[in-house]
Amino acid sequence: MEGKSLMEVEKLAAKKLKIFRNSKTRFLSRAIVASMFIGFGVIVSFKTGNFFYSVDSPAAYPMAALVFGSAIILISYGGGDLFTGNTFYYTYAALRKKIPWLDVAKIWTTSYVGNIIGAAFFALIIYLTGLFNSPDVNRFLLHVANLKVHAPIIELFFRGVLCNWLVCLAFFIPMTLKGDGPKLFSMVLFVFCFFISGYEHSIANMCTFAIALVINQDPAINIISVVRNIIPVTLGNLVGGVFFMGVMYYYVNKPFLDELDEE
Repeated sequence: MEGKSLMEVEKLAAKKLKIFRNSKTRFLSRAIVASMFIGFGVIVSFKTGNFFYSVDSPAAYPMAALVFGSAIILISYGGGDLFTGNTFYYTYAALRKKIPWLDVAKIWTTSYVGNIIGAAFFALIIYLTGLFNSPDVNRFLLHVANLKVHAPIIELFFRGVLCNWLVCLAFFIPMTLKGDGPKLFSMVLFVFCFFISGYEHSIANMCTFAIALVINQDPAINIISVVRNIIPVTLGNLVGGVFFMGVMYYYVNKPFLDELDEE
């Protein structure tokens, strides 16, 4: 089953590479859309959590974590290219010599830039809706964002490592399952795990910070403090996707994969 899933990873990476080579603008657009899907998850997550946070309920984080799973469902079934998932797909495909490393670097860069654009654009739309302007609604989001900008850099890095390890598994494990029900359940469960554990996802953070910045109600959340968070989290996500997923799955399955190549 694992071998079949890894073959699916190769096919997915090849499909995405074809899109990238045919139209870099189209690929960039897919990355923008993926980040906006994450934005939908951020909004519903923090708005749900705020109902509990406003009354000092310990259910604030669990409820926010539960509904954030909507983001991965949107990306998985709605399409798009997320930088964090691409760190796994393309590393594995490159190690298998299916994709040149130069293309991997270009795809990572394009998807990351597209994710940034998507986060900023989605935050602008949310600002224009007025739905998060009131402190009665945005208090939980600002609280979490404030914690993120004050966390030690080394901790942010390792939270990023563990986060993308789980997120990549959330896309990979369902490839072995049959039927949409089990796939959806496993995806939501893995996302719940990373959220409730307090791990850091660079693209989700981009969306959270972008919304916090346009609300402009907490001086501690500014461009400098946001960059201070995003850089170590991104590097951690990269390590989680590249080494704990791409390299590890390539290494432990290499004898089996070599046999397949010889057939």
